[in-house]
Order: sequence, then C-alpha cells, then structure tokens
Amino acid sequence: MKQTGRQSRRDFLKAGTASVAGGVALLNSPLLHAAAVPDVPLGLQLYSVRDQLPQDFDGTLKQLGGLGYKEVEAAGYYNHTPGEVKAGISAAGLTLVSAHHPMPMLRMKLDDILAYAKELGVPTLVCSSPELKDPSRYKTMTAEERSHAFTLEDWHWNADQLNSIGEKVHAAGFNFGYHNHYTEFAETSGLIPYDELMKLTDPAKVTMEMDCGWVVVGGRDPVEYLRKYPKRITMLHVKDFKPLERVGGEPEPVELGHGKIDYRPIFAEAAKGGSVKHIFVEQEAFTVPPMESLEMDAKYMHKLGIG
Repeated sequence: MKQTGRQSRRDFLKAGTASVAGGVALLNSPLLHAAAVPDVPLGLQLYSVRDQLPQDFDGTLKQLGGLGYKEVEAAGYYNHTPGEVKAGISAAGLTLVSAHHPMPMLRMKLDDILAYAKELGVPTLVCSSPELKDPSRYKTMTAEERSHAFTLEDWHWNADQLNSIGEKVHAAGFNFGYHNHYTEFAETSGLIPYDELMKLTDPAKVTMEMDCGWVVVGGRDPVEYLRKYPKRITMLHVKDFKPLERVGGEPEPVELGHGKIDYRPIFAEAAKGGSVKHIFVEQEAFTVPPMESLEMDAKYMHKLGIG
C-alpha cells in the first residue's frame, strides 16, 4: 500500500537513469532464469485493483485469473458478504491466502474481523500499517512531519500491540503477520525500527510480510534482510519504482522490470532461506491501463520462474 517519503531520495538519485534501461532490458534477458527462486504460485495484492473491484468485483477477479495470477491477498471486501467474496474468488480460479487490516481496525474491531475471516476461510491476517501510540499528535503536524512522526516509543508500542493481537489471532486459529512501508527503515534514536520489531515481536505470534519495494525506498537492501532473518520473513510484496531525476522528488511506481529494482538476487536469497511461502505483486500506480500493467507484471514474474 502506498507510502512515500524523503528516505528514498539519496538512493534513488544514485541509481540514475541507467537503472531504468537495465530494468527494461531485464524483461527479455536469458539471465532471468539463472538463479533459483521460491517455488510459489504467482500472487497479487488486491489493492492493485482497488478502483476496479467496487465496479465489477467478480469480473475483475476473473480477469486476474486470466492473467495467470493464482493467489490473492485482500485489502478490503467492498461491502460484500464472506459468501460473495468466496464465490467470486473461487469462480476466478484464485485462492485467497491472506487479508490486510490496518492497526487501528485490528485494535478496535478484531472480533468482527475474526468472525468475517472465519466465515470467509482466509488463513492469514496481516497488519498492513502501524499506528502512533497517540494518534492525536497528527492534528498539529504538517504533511512532511507526519511522514516522519514515529518515535522509538511508538515502534515499541506497536511491537506490543502486534504481540497482543497475534496471540488472539492465533488462538482463533489464524496466522498473523506484519507488512512494512518505508518508515520502518529510517534510523530512529540510533536504531532501525524494523530490527526493533523483529527483536520485540514473538516469532510464534508474528510473521513478517516484507515489502521489498518499500525496503528499497527506505534506503535498505531486501537481500540483507532475508539473509539476516531467514525464518521470520514468510511473505513478500514486490513492486518497482523509477529512480528519481531530481532532489526533492518522490518515487514513481512503474511496472516490474521498468524501474530500479532487480528481483533476481532477492528471490535467490528467499529461495536459499526456504521460508517464503507467498509472493504478491502490488502495483500502486499504472503507466498503462491497469490490466495491461498487471499483465506486464505477471510476465516479468513468470520469466523469473514465479508462478
């Protein structure tokens, strides 16, 4: 899900326009098949079609199945009942393996979320974004200040919340995970929040869904995190961005293989660790019509051996 910020600028400027050319060339490169990759179905985070699903829920899902996607991860159900969602996903030949919910909803409406998930049959719930310990602080902040609002105390509070929610989710028979954005990788009081979350959350209660694109935007390397935490990271999000052309710009989402991120070493490390069981494409914005864009992403992933 979308989150941008200043953390990306230095690394994206270093990449330069050569990375874009290299990414495009990668689409047709025989080297795509050179490295081992996790043996997982091709997945899609349904946030990618957040504008299409409310208009034609069943038809959109069928289009995704036709593009070669096998698994999906929900990011809202658009006023559909669990039975309607289940029927639409089944008719499209898809499998719903997880669902995103932001921290405030998980804290305030967990019983409702669990009841819906049980009827739907989705096995894994994922915290899609963190929350300030005191959300009222946002009221006096500028937009720029909000993008850097989290203190170390906030991150430690979030770790406690994840453990508490994770315990309840597991007791109800589901798995529970956490999905990152870029803010988890901004040094805070001399520490990296993502490492703090890893240290303070219980592996038995909280798995990690690492969004590789936002790791890069945060100035870090997904390969290093897969190497450092080979058993904690069990799901990946994949997306791509153009390198920045000017200081002060924001990262621009593009289709896989058309930006700066080479997923070959990331998937090779994931295969080595052996714990990644699901990989979801997430396309936050489009340079071509949405289904054409998602078809480009699917082709890129297939050429890497995913799906």
